Order: sequence, then structure tokens, then C-alpha cells
Amino acid sequence: MTGKTEELDNYLDNHYIHRSNWLRAAVLGANDGILSTASIAIGVAAASDMRAPVILATLAGLVAGALSMAAGEYVSVSSQTDVENADIEREKKELQDMPKIELQLLAKIYEKRGLKKATALAVAKELTEHDALGAHVRDELGINEISQAKPLQAAFASGAAFTVGGILPLLVTLFLPLKSMEYSLYGSALFFLIILGALAAKTGGSSITKAIIRITFWGTIAMGLTALVGHLFNVNI
Repeated sequence: MTGKTEELDNYLDNHYIHRSNWLRAAVLGANDGILSTASIAIGVAAASDMRAPVILATLAGLVAGALSMAAGEYVSVSSQTDVENADIEREKKELQDMPKIELQLLAKIYEKRGLKKATALAVAKELTEHDALGAHVRDELGINEISQAKPLQAAFASGAAFTVGGILPLLVTLFLPLKSMEYSLYGSALFFLIILGALAAKTGGSSITKAIIRITFWGTIAMGLTALVGHLFNVNI
């Protein structure tokens, strides 16, 4: 019996959906960190013949971006948490005020999923006896451990990932030649984005090729437009 349980656990571990929340925040943060700081650096490098302004602008963009990403992620996910909590409290009250109607509603949900009417009602009754609120939160509201909002986790993952991603272009501005800085930043940023796309796809179990094409295409557009702005305002800073 123990062997079968371990085999089932290993099978469940082959799925990646449980990683979706933190992976989304981390990939978004790292992608934004690489792209934002590299784009800022490229834009300033295109309008300047000195290293200091490029480094300063890149560092400022890195710090501001990391804090903004973490704060924005926390606020947005907290808003989702507030909505979830309000719905759960509403569901508690409905279970107290009209338990029979809620039971029928739960049975109707299972019936729509393919169970026969009698089976759906039996399942609804059994789950209600076990954990009425849990059954309704999961099956009526669609809230579960995987999809449930986690503001602190999302904020930390996003802010930390942005910082890591943003440090990479910053290192380029510190150590590579100023004369070819724009091209160095573009090439290194694309390289970092490709690595990020491949890692994210592998972690999430999705297509690596598709992830690389997507991240390279949009990264090129963003950095290209920023460089164009820098050249349009071609002044010595």
C-alpha cells in the first residue's frame, strides 16, 4: 500500500501547475529586470559619450524597478486576496442561512461536470458532511491551494527576481567598453532573456523553443525602441 502511495505522489509531482503562482511572479520580475534596466542603459548610452550617466541611470532603474515590482505585485495580489476572503465570508453566511439550497447548488455543479443526478447529490452530501465550506470554496468559488493568492510570496519573488535580472545589465555597464556599449547591452540582454526563457519553460514543463522566440521578439522591440529614443535625443549628457 505504501509503495502505491509513493508511486501516486511521484506521478502527481510530474505536473507543474502548483508552481504557476511563484513562477509567474519570478519570470515576470526577472524579465522586467533584464529588459527595463538594459533598455534604460541602451537609451542613455545612445545619448551619452560618458560611462557615469549610463551606470547611474541603470542603477536608479534597477532600484526603482525592484521596489515598484514588489510593491505592485503585493498590492495587486492583496486585492485578489481581499476578494477571495470576502467571497469566503459570504459563503459562510449562505451555508448558515440556507444550507439546503447550498447543497442543491453543489450537487448541480457536480452534475454539470458529468455525474448522474443521484450520484452528484450523494457526493455533495458526503463532502458537505466532511467540510461544507471547503467544498463550496473549492468547487463553487474555484479557490484552491494552487490558485489562492499569496501576496508576500508574489512580492518577494517578483522583487528578488527583478533585482537579479537587473544586476546583469548593470555589470555590463560597469565593465564592458563604452564605445560598443549599446551593442554589448543588446547582445547580453538577449542572451540573458534566452536563458531565462529556457529556464522558465523547463521549470514549467512548457515549450522551450516557443518561450525563447517570444521573449527574444518582444525584448528586441523594447530595446530597439528605447535605443531609437536615445538617438533622437542625441545629446551629450
